[in-house]
Amino acid sequence: MKRLRKYSILLMALVLLVSSFTACASEKQTKTLRFADVGWDSILFHNAVAGTVAEVVFGYQWTEVSGSTPITHEAVKAGEIDIHMEVWTDNLPDYQNDISAGHLKEVSLNFDDNAQGLYVPRYVIEGDPERGIEPVAPDLKTVADLKNYASLFRDPEDPSKGIIYGGIAGWEITEIIHKKYLHHGLDETFNYIEPGTDAATSAVLVSAYDKGEPVVAYYWEPTWLLGKYDFVLLEDEPYDPELFFEGKTECPSVKVTICTSNDFYESDPEFVEFLSKYQTSSALTSQALAYMEETGADYKTTAIWFLNEHRDMIEDWLKAEQAEKLYAEIG
Repeated sequence: MKRLRKYSILLMALVLLVSSFTACASEKQTKTLRFADVGWDSILFHNAVAGTVAEVVFGYQWTEVSGSTPITHEAVKAGEIDIHMEVWTDNLPDYQNDISAGHLKEVSLNFDDNAQGLYVPRYVIEGDPERGIEPVAPDLKTVADLKNYASLFRDPEDPSKGIIYGGIAGWEITEIIHKKYLHHGLDETFNYIEPGTDAATSAVLVSAYDKGEPVVAYYWEPTWLLGKYDFVLLEDEPYDPELFFEGKTECPSVKVTICTSNDFYESDPEFVEFLSKYQTSSALTSQALAYMEETGADYKTTAIWFLNEHRDMIEDWLKAEQAEKLYAEIG
């Protein structure tokens, strides 16, 4: 009887152990990861890529929590958001202090080859033989060179001057671009217009590009527009952290990192390992956004296209068996 009782106790312990393991596995399978959503296309694309991997490979569900850059940053620190796929570090004055103080974890550099400034279509400088467009400003290389081409970028409402389309109203960079316009003396021969919204700016650029007309405007990467159309960023003086704010130098590229909350970092080492290997580029992101614009695909469909299109890169992010699991589902 004692032996039977001993076996019964061992059997019960084994059942409890299996039940506990099953419950933990079930909890992991149904856990919902919370991604930051700050409203722009590129982060929603990266959320969809990482979310698709989370869902297919790791068995998680995922959702997005909306908010401004400062609000979502604080939410990651508070553990209310698990993952921020696109932290534009220069937009957060306390970012480095928060990382150093251990308020959240920086796990990867998503990309740092982004650019912004004044752009012109490449055909303006080099022409486009396929479209029958001759180069009209072969010596245009810098922002300062624009002063020689005011008549080329003629303002339709004031033909005596050229026109430069500035940044979006309310953005800090918009003030800097306006200072650049003044610094180079372009106000003598150009009018400066702020379109007001991204949609208005992109409409101006797309219309001019489709017609093969000269246009110069502020824009930035990564965006679908610069992924789809061939524009050239005009050069400026090398970046200087003090002179930049006076509009006297080129814009710096910004470190765009992936961060997690401390709780998530400690509780999900497998997924954090994947995130630590996640790295793209501004060019790749623009390419994906251009695909979405051209096809009308949603973010999830675009993410699946991207994962299939760049298997060599994805296989650097995932273990072999994880990659096989992913492609068995989405391939």
